[in-house]
Formats: sequence, structure tokens, C-alpha cells
Amino acid sequence: MAPRPLSLSLDLIAQAHPDAVPDDANALTLLSDEELSPELEAMLARRASPEGGLWVFAYGSLLWSPEFAFTEQRLGTLRGWHRRFCLLQRRFRGTPENPGFVLGLDRGGICRGVAFRLDDGDPHATLMPVWRREMKGKGYEGRWVRVETEAGPVTALTFMVNRASDRYTGRLTDAEIAERIATACGHLGPSAEYLFRTVEACAALGIHDRHLWSLQARVAERLREGRACT
Repeated sequence: MAPRPLSLSLDLIAQAHPDAVPDDANALTLLSDEELSPELEAMLARRASPEGGLWVFAYGSLLWSPEFAFTEQRLGTLRGWHRRFCLLQRRFRGTPENPGFVLGLDRGGICRGVAFRLDDGDPHATLMPVWRREMKGKGYEGRWVRVETEAGPVTALTFMVNRASDRYTGRLTDAEIAERIATACGHLGPSAEYLFRTVEACAALGIHDRHLWSLQARVAERLREGRACT
């Protein structure tokens, strides 16, 4: 059965957000590598079974823009967590005045994603780029999780939403989330582009996520109304 076409498109997003947005370094304080490195060392020290390989579980932007070279990838299922747009983005894909959203893993349910196997020669050096990307804004917590794959379970590093962060929104309705995603834009581009590329990647992998699918349709409808901020 052929996948249904997306309602959202890059052309529709570009029409709604034609102007570039300047970066505002004051919008989000970022941790330095010196601050991040000990946390990564501590995370590696908690790694349960190095013999099983070095894995990262991707569920959002890492599906379409990984920060690492990988030697293998497997579709996988993570139980007890689900992907959700629950983390405000006041920089990169939004502004303090009009924050966008990015995905996080929140409690409950299941999440289908991809487990990537990385080179294990120097785990700290291998993981530092993705650790920096995900952890520098204090929006996530790293965790080792069990991911079920057709070739057997693997232990993978992934990134849960930090519920103690002031960026965590809790469980808003899809309508509330879609409104923010449709109107927000930062110096890396519109929040809607992040949504589009993620749901497009999931569709290509055969992953159907009702939350993402509902949001892309709502955002497309909102953009077509012509009221998105530009």
C-alpha cells in the first residue's frame, strides 16, 4: 500500500516564511564543551554492556540529520516513551517572542525510530558532536535504553525531554502545538520545516506516527490560511 502524500510541503513553508531571521545568541544560553564533557564521561561510565556495540536511538531530527557516521542502522521500538513536540525552541527554530517546538521523548507509550551503530574505537570522541547538539541547550537528558529490533535488542543512547527545563511544555493539544509550529521561525529556518523533514523521514522508513501526521496536516492548513507570521 503506497503511503499517503503529506499535506505539508517545503514550498508551502517557504511561501509563509520568506524572510531570514537573524540569530540572537541571548535567546538561549549554551553549555560549552568543557561543561558538557564530564557529563558525557559520566554517561559512558553508566553504559551497561560495551560488548554490544555503541548505538544511538534516533526519533526526530537525527533521522534526517545525524551528527555521526554509522556502520549499521536498524528500525527499532522503544517502549515506555513516545515522541512528542513538547520542548520550546526560542532559538534556532524560533525566537523568544515566538518560540517554535522540537521533539522530545516523554513518558508513556511506544516510539518507533532508528538505532544507529557507531564506531566504538573512541566513544567519547564519536559521541561528542551529537552530545553537544542535544545537550547544550539543557532541554534533554541522556539515557541508555533498550531498543527492540528484528535482529535482537540493543542498548542505545537517546535523549529524553528534561521535564525540569523551563522549555518543557507538558502535554499541549495538537491544535496549540500546530499554531506555534506554523508561525515560528528562527535563524535555522521555520519550525514547520523541522516538522516536515521529520515526518517525511518517518514516512520513508515506514513509520506512521499519529502525532506527527496530525500536526503536519494542521500546520499545512494553518499556512494555507495565509496568516502565518513572515
